[in-house]
Amino acid sequence: MSEQSISPTVQINTRGLRCPEPVMMLHQAIRKSKSGDVVEVFATDNSTSWDIPKFCMHLGHELLLQEECLDENGHKEFHYLVKKG
Repeated sequence: MSEQSISPTVQINTRGLRCPEPVMMLHQAIRKSKSGDVVEVFATDNSTSWDIPKFCMHLGHELLLQEECLDENGHKEFHYLVKKG
């Protein structure tokens, strides 16, 4: 499944927030979502690169996408798509 064919139900911007806020915001978004909904997360905290996959594994959600990219200013950021289990 390509990234273009996935339409997120919810988008959360956690840029500039530090652990544990990004995962807490994802947890809240997932809790409010229906099974099968996709939550898109944008983050700048390095710790999300292991926290979000662990969150998905432990709670039975599917990590559809995990990528590291550069924003328009050349700063590293992380992009995730998480499907509620």
